[in-house]
Amino acid sequence: MTLSRLFYDVPLAHRALHNVSDGRPENSRAAIRAAIAAGYGIEIDVQLSADGAAMVFHDYALERLTGEKGAIRLRPASELGKIKLLGGDEGIPDLEEVLDLVAGQVPLVIEVKDQDGGMGQDIGPLEDAVVAGVKGYAGPLALMSFNPNVVARLAETLPDVPRGIVTSAYRYEDWPLPRATCDQLRQIPDFERVGASFVSHEVDDLSTPRVAEIKDQGAMIFCWTVRSAEQASEARKIADNITFEGFLPALTA
Repeated sequence: MTLSRLFYDVPLAHRALHNVSDGRPENSRAAIRAAIAAGYGIEIDVQLSADGAAMVFHDYALERLTGEKGAIRLRPASELGKIKLLGGDEGIPDLEEVLDLVAGQVPLVIEVKDQDGGMGQDIGPLEDAVVAGVKGYAGPLALMSFNPNVVARLAETLPDVPRGIVTSAYRYEDWPLPRATCDQLRQIPDFERVGASFVSHEVDDLSTPRVAEIKDQGAMIFCWTVRSAEQASEARKIADNITFEGFLPALTA
């Protein structure tokens, strides 16, 4: 599937345009509204609730972002919606709410978080919830995941929406995965198998030959996470677009 040109032209606010000092926690409605108002694209994350809903939330655990304890997947959506995000005054949104809020106004990329725990094939409920949520969505949309098996499932269940793999240098010290898994994923071996349109690669590893090879195939290269104008300028020597936080990149006229 071909990505909308907007995905090349509009930088993506990482976890939306968040800034807790201004009351905008990451992945919050406030951060999403701010990104739309500023004209930026939006990248969000989804996790699974206990009752099978796709919740817009990055972490597997609630502590860092809410102060509550335990895993997000152990709470039902109705309860999660009442848990306020730290630094804001709103609860955790579900995917349907966010899609209604964005409503095609800016490009939207949804990262489906790995639920297997090891980038394996124990997946399904979250992907199915995302598919149900985005069907009929009218606007520039793409889906991605670190887990290639997630992307493969999305290819089967939602073939008309562009999809990509989030990729990394997979340094052993950064990932709670077996070294063999890191070694495999580092080579991005599944790009062709899952019919991906893009990768979103770790910004300080963009010079890896595999990224150049994928770009030479005509695929798009996003990168994560750019935190300054200087880093953005350097990243754009390779990447077609950036996912950013902590500064406001220039918008294409």
